[in-house]
Amino acid sequence: MSTPAPQPGTEPCPDLPVTFRPARTRIVLLAVGVAILVTLTVIAILLEGLGTGERASFVLTGLLFLGVLAFLGRPKVVADTDGVTVVNLATTRRLEWAEIIKVNLRTGDPWVLLDLSDGTNLPAMGIQPGIAKQRAIRDARALRALVERHGTGRGRAED
Repeated sequence: MSTPAPQPGTEPCPDLPVTFRPARTRIVLLAVGVAILVTLTVIAILLEGLGTGERASFVLTGLLFLGVLAFLGRPKVVADTDGVTVVNLATTRRLEWAEIIKVNLRTGDPWVLLDLSDGTNLPAMGIQPGIAKQRAIRDARALRALVERHGTGRGRAED
């Protein structure tokens, strides 16, 4: 199922600076991480016969899980007057507005793809339709409107 393309000039254009991130996904990841940490800490406290090192290993394992899940919640897209910063899992890339040709979020895409002026694509994992599809569509349209306003204006985005 594809989303209807907005008419030119009707896209909401947010005030800058603006940050796009998958808020629900981030909340779920952090809640699960905290729940794992609390569970492992309670187990470490309640189990009899464990030494200090063994108890610490339970807590450290919980902290490790929380850290990994927080890391997975890291992606975001930050737009300001000078351009866009795309923060993915392991990379951060700063783009000038003119470098972004098109903002794509097609049916089945796990996140937004930015078509760049150098002929490459850059995944923007900060806008992903996983848990909150309608919000991702709104965010993609808002980013598209910003690109059209501040960029070169070449090429229309696809839904």
